[in-house]
Amino acid sequence: MPRDVFIAAAVRTPIGRGKPGGALSAIHPAHLLAASLDAVMRRSGAAKHHVEDVIAGCVSPIGEQGFNIGRTAALQAGFPIEVPGFQLNRFCGSGQQAIHCAAQAIAAGDMDLAIGCGVESMSRVPIGSDATITPEFAAAFPHRIVHQGESAEMLAEQWNLTRDELDAFAAQSHRRAAHAAAQGWTRAEIEPLSCIEADEGIRPDIDPARMAALKPVFRPNGVVTAGNASQISDGAAAVLLASEDAVRRLGLRKRARIVARVAAGSDPVLMLSGPIPATQAILRRTGLTLDQMDAIEINEAFASVVLAWARELSAPMDRVNIQGGAIAHGHPLGATGAVLMTKLLHILERTGGRYGLQTMCIGLGMATATIIERVE
Repeated sequence: MPRDVFIAAAVRTPIGRGKPGGALSAIHPAHLLAASLDAVMRRSGAAKHHVEDVIAGCVSPIGEQGFNIGRTAALQAGFPIEVPGFQLNRFCGSGQQAIHCAAQAIAAGDMDLAIGCGVESMSRVPIGSDATITPEFAAAFPHRIVHQGESAEMLAEQWNLTRDELDAFAAQSHRRAAHAAAQGWTRAEIEPLSCIEADEGIRPDIDPARMAALKPVFRPNGVVTAGNASQISDGAAAVLLASEDAVRRLGLRKRARIVARVAAGSDPVLMLSGPIPATQAILRRTGLTLDQMDAIEINEAFASVVLAWARELSAPMDRVNIQGGAIAHGHPLGATGAVLMTKLLHILERTGGRYGLQTMCIGLGMATATIIERVE
């Protein structure tokens, strides 16, 4: 029988704008991830030598984000040389997949304490820096691999989403994120850095008129704009996972139980629809329903991703991204999966909710989904 896996601690950095002059743009990504790794251990109360693996998601593992950033960041964070680490890439789902891998190792009995984490410095390592497509791959999908922005347009077209609906959702994301920050709700999940203490991309006074004036990016008469898409960003996050034995032996706190994990494939052209089958799969696996989810985090890569998912599944939108999402605070690709899990945990604790769902669209037609249960 698989063993129960618990979240013992979760923390993220503030998210900075991913451009020259952004608050985190001067920080090497290994140092950015190291800050999260150090913070998650300090907050848990466990010693670093007890960790048995550090698994790091990163979408562009090249240049400063190459050379196995999971290992280099752990060493920079002061973990003993005996603690191994590695990096993985499931595109935008990388941070969430890192958590899945750590949880799977613990559930299988291979280890008792592991970290799933993620990092991306999009200002220092631009998106697509590692992109290569072989002639054989191109031949297998002639004229079919499109930009994600075009896929977002296709979603809007297929689910009959208007520009007004996308812009209204984007404005709501900023308002919710600004409200959460003003109320101090995000302080518990964020480890302040010397250069920044809060998410840099949130616009507290979002102007719907200015948003409506933005031109479509991917189609002349399209609906996807810079205003209703996620921001290019820098950031990192880390989640400490533990077995029942590690919790008892090390005196850790059970924050939430990992109920289920799935990864799903979908059409590589309509690539951003993946959260629909991923959500359906994880609900079938658990026997739970969307109505039982007290909080839901679905990544706002584009507003059309969330709205198509919600329309298809009749999702309870009052529980979806209740503190805003990537349109407001940004989407540091490899980190976002761990960022959203950190948010989800703290939202359940703040609201007293029981179940939380996290799901993310992924390039080339994939998606990840996780359900967690808050522990009393």
